[in-house]
Amino acid sequence: MEPMLVSESSSRRTQLADLTVELAAKSAAFKHSLPNGVITSLAKLVRSMNCYYSNLIEGHDTHPVDIERALNNDYSADPKKRDLQKEAIAHIAVQEWIDEGGLNGRATTQEGIIEVHRRFCELLPEELLWVENPDTKERIQVIAGKLRDRDVAVGRHVPVSPGALPRFLTRCEEAYAKLGKTDAIIASACAHHRLLWIHPFLDGNGRVARLMSYAMQRETLDTGGIWSIARGLARNEAAYKQHLTACDMQRRNDLDGRGTLSEEALAEFAIFFLQTCIDQVAFMQGLVQPDQLRNRILIWAEEETRANRLPQKSGAVLEALLFRGELPRGDVTTLLQTSERSARRVTSALLDAEVLTSESPRAPLYLAFPARLASRWMPGLFPG
Repeated sequence: MEPMLVSESSSRRTQLADLTVELAAKSAAFKHSLPNGVITSLAKLVRSMNCYYSNLIEGHDTHPVDIERALNNDYSADPKKRDLQKEAIAHIAVQEWIDEGGLNGRATTQEGIIEVHRRFCELLPEELLWVENPDTKERIQVIAGKLRDRDVAVGRHVPVSPGALPRFLTRCEEAYAKLGKTDAIIASACAHHRLLWIHPFLDGNGRVARLMSYAMQRETLDTGGIWSIARGLARNEAAYKQHLTACDMQRRNDLDGRGTLSEEALAEFAIFFLQTCIDQVAFMQGLVQPDQLRNRILIWAEEETRANRLPQKSGAVLEALLFRGELPRGDVTTLLQTSERSARRVTSALLDAEVLTSESPRAPLYLAFPARLASRWMPGLFPG
């Protein structure tokens, strides 16, 4: 599966280096433009977004509102929908573990890759842990964290034999360890394809690869979890899959690197991958521009107040949180210039509406971004 990275001698290396600089700068600027409290709440919403789009690429369409219901233990009565909700919960749980640093320094290790698969599959319902052999129609159980023990075909690509899996995974671990920043960012794309090429598990390889790349970028770029490539890949699914197929191709000629596989195709995929990342940073940045987000939230709050679903002055609390990130409960009285009782009523109503969150009854307040309001607060984040 060599080459593992795009070499310095590649004609595409300069373009890739420029893209890494642009991505690193834009990602850092976006994160630093937001208060810490907003970053925390936004990252929680991005987990649902990442989960939705990553599962959508696999043909599993679970709307973010249904995902949010499942997070609140409100499952569909339909068994198939309920299973997909549980699948979404599993994906979010693994990403939360990654966001808490669970995979730091281990994203491309054999141990780390197997742990991502294990954590994901352990939380899946029984029905989603079976695959069918397209030729024999035999149903085969997927074991959480277990490397496949049989040969498979993925389209026209025949991945390595089961006995070779540890050797190839070890090569990945070696190739992507201790890289400089530019190579580490490019590696988030290269490792993505190489893991899919190896196809270590009977099922779940796509989700594991996207979570691995997410973890690599989160660590290398310090993204804060407030943007993700999954949306961009899902919206360009045909191009994404065409690039992956192209990367399976053998080296074309003497100008196509020195490995067995095409370096040119790997470079083209890395360019597509990094450009998609840059697009997604720009998209998220546009959604949360302070003035525009403030206007959308205040318009929503005004409408809710007119309909008597929120008390007067509720918008002022949301506006303060947008700029400050967090708000001690005792400050609400001063902010609203009202009595403590009225301040508590506003706070309680906003918590009930799930647009505020807090770790305890006395802890500071933070803004929340519920998926059900995404179409109003962040249009375009999810489908309607």
